Amino acid sequence: MENLFAGIDSSTQSTKLLVIDINSSKVIYVDSVNYDNDLPNYQTKNGVIQGQPEGVSESDPMMWIEALEILFSRMKKSDIPQRNIRAISVSGQQHGLVTLDKAGNLTRKTSKLWNDFSTQQECDLLTGAAGGLDAMIAEVGNSQRTGYTAAKIYHMARHEPEAFAKTSTCFLVHNFVNWYLTGGKKGGVRLMEPGDTSGMALWNPKNGRWSEKVMNTISPELKSKIPLLKPSDQSIGVIGSDLAIKYGFDPACKIDAGTGDNMYGAVGTGNVVPGIVTVSLGTSGTAYTYLEEPFIDPTGEIAAFYDSTGNFLPLLCVSNLANGYNAILEQYDMNHAEFVQVVSDVPVGNEGRLLIPWYTGERTPDVPQASPVYFGFGLDDFTKAKLSRAVLEGHVLNLYDGFRKMPVKPTEIRLTGGLAQSGAWVQTIADVFEAQAVPVEGEGAALGAALHAAWVYLKENGQTMTLEQVVAPFVKPDENRRRKPVPANVAVMNKQKAVFHALSERVRGVSIKENPFALRAGMLK
Repeated sequence: MENLFAGIDSSTQSTKLLVIDINSSKVIYVDSVNYDNDLPNYQTKNGVIQGQPEGVSESDPMMWIEALEILFSRMKKSDIPQRNIRAISVSGQQHGLVTLDKAGNLTRKTSKLWNDFSTQQECDLLTGAAGGLDAMIAEVGNSQRTGYTAAKIYHMARHEPEAFAKTSTCFLVHNFVNWYLTGGKKGGVRLMEPGDTSGMALWNPKNGRWSEKVMNTISPELKSKIPLLKPSDQSIGVIGSDLAIKYGFDPACKIDAGTGDNMYGAVGTGNVVPGIVTVSLGTSGTAYTYLEEPFIDPTGEIAAFYDSTGNFLPLLCVSNLANGYNAILEQYDMNHAEFVQVVSDVPVGNEGRLLIPWYTGERTPDVPQASPVYFGFGLDDFTKAKLSRAVLEGHVLNLYDGFRKMPVKPTEIRLTGGLAQSGAWVQTIADVFEAQAVPVEGEGAALGAALHAAWVYLKENGQTMTLEQVVAPFVKPDENRRRKPVPANVAVMNKQKAVFHALSERVRGVSIKENPFALRAGMLK
């Protein structure tokens, strides 16, 4: 075990630490800290501070650092030779804002997370100042969303001006963890990289430029608070001396640039060549693919992101996914196996019954004040089986309805996240997306981070392996759970896709071209 590499995934609900041995092509260590259970002093639920006003989702950044300290302490007691870890890379939940002063103190004690919906007014003000949606997309390649970071910074500047004035650095989550790893208050590195930065809605991934118009609307001082941008495929420094001494790391252990969890989720599922689509089925749902040229969605619903290799990662994100599934399991006291049995009692397509599962504010489509819509249900239809089928199909249809804009015909859907363990979810995705779907074993973003750390380290030490070559031995599709589209199911779900799309547009007042009632009637014939 001479060439080890570590990946850290600092996510909404937990921090994971994973170590790979590049010589044996094995994952040799995995550990995680769940914030709710392992750090109860922060009083979180699903990693989020409770008792906040509606729409507010925040966490204490020190919770992420404490979780990592716990993981390092545990690994020190294991049989993993920390001194042989050559490089570490960090995957972070995207868009969260962490602000520091010059000395490295938090100027805002909590971080607004990706699923904070409290900044819609700031989004509207920024879009208006830019000259409308089209002008905003020309400026930053994306629309302004409450999930993105620009509106979070603007909210702080407007409502907490004293804290904003004290701020020296506006970080994203993984940049903050990198700063800690490289020394923190004792000389920690303050840098950013294109992948996560492209999710701020301040920097345009198509032309590689910061938008002075958007930044100046927020504050003329903002430009001085944004760290320098460095390429994703380079290391940014070495581990801080205090951490090296305390936990037994080699002082020469490299810290690479790191990136957002979606970018490393792509690496961890082998989504590093054209045609593969990764779908992550977790707290939120995402679908993304590898492109060699940028894709800018004129509506702003498909996010225009860089990946972690210098290429591009168009990404769809829906806020509602596991919430509906978890709620119905709890409501009917079902486990995963019972859910699969229950939905099998109802035909695919739910005989025209359909659910738009916007239980909380939705990101795609952009409906911050959304609520769910039940369509085609008669008075006797609100049964466990029919509702379960509606939840399953509704969440997949909601994800697909955004994905349909993406410029890719998938050769394969690779699935990660807890729901990928369910055959019902895998089959429904195969039928709706009309492509083979297969769960990928492993830890997704944490594995992607470790693999990226290895790739960068090898490059910087004169070994010219492609990322695909580094990744291939570690990415393991679960062939026993691979599902192919069933032609009869595809025929039904194509009709349901049309009904869902028409209903979604009607509800939002976008279009009345298609009549969802007529489409449903045609489907039932």
